[in-house]
Amino acid sequence: MSFFLSKDQAHSGFSAEDSPALSLDPGTGERIVFETSDDAYAEYAATGSSRNLTSMVNPITGPVFVNGAEPGDTLIVTIVDIELGEYGWSGYFQGSGALAAVMGDEPYMRQIPIRDGEIHLTDTIRVPARPMVGCFGTAPAVGRNSSTAPVYAEGGNLDLTYATIGTRLYLPVRVAGAYLGLGDIHAVMAEGEASDVAVEAAGKITATVELTREFSVSAPVLETADEIIFVGLGDSLQESLAHGYQRAFRYLTRVHGFSRGDAFTVMSATVHSALGGPAGSAEAADGSDVAAGAVTTHHVPKFILPTQG
Repeated sequence: MSFFLSKDQAHSGFSAEDSPALSLDPGTGERIVFETSDDAYAEYAATGSSRNLTSMVNPITGPVFVNGAEPGDTLIVTIVDIELGEYGWSGYFQGSGALAAVMGDEPYMRQIPIRDGEIHLTDTIRVPARPMVGCFGTAPAVGRNSSTAPVYAEGGNLDLTYATIGTRLYLPVRVAGAYLGLGDIHAVMAEGEASDVAVEAAGKITATVELTREFSVSAPVLETADEIIFVGLGDSLQESLAHGYQRAFRYLTRVHGFSRGDAFTVMSATVHSALGGPAGSAEAADGSDVAAGAVTTHHVPKFILPTQG
């Protein structure tokens, strides 16, 4: 059985104050299809400006109330499929991103054809589609977390290329029901999303939901076929690196029984770190909901883990 959540069931963030679009028992294998919107990009293309948009930017579809989920549990979301539409968007949001100084104040929006599994960036440059989910998370204990910026321990606009078909997302549960939301499909994205955008696209995300009480996560964790990826958050890049790297260290020592010295040596040789998306971290010192702080990722290769008997 599968459930369909329309893009009309969208919100500008994650909150237990939002009425659930669906209540679901975890672990049944039932699939949820989250339809996502590109209305803000279409509006930008029509009006010629990224300012004063009336459509929600980066909406998430949901929320899904997970029956039995309680604070301290861990939600496990498997991305089963990501379906893209016939085109995506490449647009410069005036004044944002690492290219703002060279792009200036002139608007720019381009519709990008998607055909036969390829993204037609220009008339001559095509790249394979690598669809991913940019925004995912659960509700905070109180209030609302933004789906644009910053990123929170419960998730948000992480913009990680690893959140793709086959990946499992481990998310903390802060409130009864978890209130899961997914959105922000990218057809393809450069690592780090320094321009503040990818090739943004409407589409459909198919996912399943499980729940565990065997362990808790303090912030998102992603599992691919080859890696366990810990998200780091901090007021500075260095603090974010330390946060995520220490999470990986504790995983090796507490879960897999590595000694302190073994974990240090193995991590120094094999656990790579990278920049996450540009939305920034909610751990900023001033507490403001702006792109302050940093998001990082820390990649534990599965080949270093003890074989499970």
